Amino acid sequence: STLTAKEAEKLSSDRTVSGGMIPKLTCCLQAIKNGVGKTHIIDGRVEHALLLEVFTTEGIGTQIVLN
Repeated sequence: STLTAKEAEKLSSDRTVSGGMIPKLTCCLQAIKNGVGKTHIIDGRVEHALLLEVFTTEGIGTQIVLN
């Protein structure tokens, strides 16, 4: 799935996101604000997660983009 930075900020501020996802989302938003084009949050327990996220159309994680 894909979220804009604004959508991700809302999830953080309305406490939809909790626990260990908070620092991940915070780091992604900081990277976006500092010029990174997009970030991805993936489950590192899934075999080949990075490859599946980056090299497939559907991906397996969440992509966060500026707009």
